[in-house]
Amino acid sequence: MTRRGLLAVAPLGLLLTAWRRIEAWVIERDASSIRLSVGAFGVRSSGRFETWRGDVVFDPDRPAATRATVVVQTASLRLSPSGATGRALGPGFLDAARHPTIQLELSSLAPQGGDRWIARADLTVRGVTRPVSFPVDLRVTGDRAQMTGAFDIDRATFGIGTSGPWNRAVSRQVNVQVSLQARRAA
Repeated sequence: MTRRGLLAVAPLGLLLTAWRRIEAWVIERDASSIRLSVGAFGVRSSGRFETWRGDVVFDPDRPAATRATVVVQTASLRLSPSGATGRALGPGFLDAARHPTIQLELSSLAPQGGDRWIARADLTVRGVTRPVSFPVDLRVTGDRAQMTGAFDIDRATFGIGTSGPWNRAVSRQVNVQVSLQARRAA
């Protein structure tokens, strides 16, 4: 091969080498959670999604190359007080019957120094996709990684609870807290 040919192929080789280092990781569900809280009727309701799955590719030496997809079963939301769960899953809010999943697609992590990063993702709720950016802590110890972060969404931008008598009684801002622990896939 000529020198010119080598120069043309070398970047491709470097790209393939870098790509191979990105590994699949398995989320440890028992050590992970997806929670939310929202104000309603002057009090704060909080809850968690019970059923969800996630796929993560991650290189501890290059966290900015991380990609993740988290798919949540909408109907698995459990709120406290429990009476709020049915209303939240009904047609006026999350409409779990017509929109059975919520999806977060992580596209990048931008370094902020130390263990701090800014996560950039697309969030899809009720068939509406919006970008979200939020600070996360990412700690890697051996073959384990822990990422925690939180973000607020304006429920109205996803068409959640925008009409009817409940619209004014429920805060437009919903806080979502994510804690994911993963281990390197075998």
